[in-house]
Amino acid sequence: MNIGKWIVFAFVMFALFIGTLVTVCMNQDISLVSQNYYKEELIYQDQIDRIQNTNALSERPIITATPDTLKIHFDQFQEIKKGEIKLFCPSNERNDKSFSVHASEAIEQIFPLNTLPRGMYKARFFWSIGEKEFFLEEIITL
Repeated sequence: MNIGKWIVFAFVMFALFIGTLVTVCMNQDISLVSQNYYKEELIYQDQIDRIQNTNALSERPIITATPDTLKIHFDQFQEIKKGEIKLFCPSNERNDKSFSVHASEAIEQIFPLNTLPRGMYKARFFWSIGEKEFFLEEIITL
């Protein structure tokens, strides 16, 4: 083959490579932190207020994790009006899980984690006492 045919062959192979690369990249699933990121960003001042309320507490909740359970130790569970703990997995949104936290006389609540894959999670604890809302985030490893 002469040099012209090699140039055309190289150009066609390069175009096929780029086409394949674009096709593969377009079919990748990209997990966002949140589907409604911009809407949540606008209401972030409420989140700042929740964090400030949590920092003002004399005793904050303590979140600990073992491979099979998640424990929240908090002296004021009986005063909680509503609460929720969300486990957020940054690497795969399908591993996210949430639990409802209810008022109780016990100072500890335990949640099963035996169905979750091992890895790093962010435990985000939202709760309200009276009219005040609170938020605590801890990084846990299962």
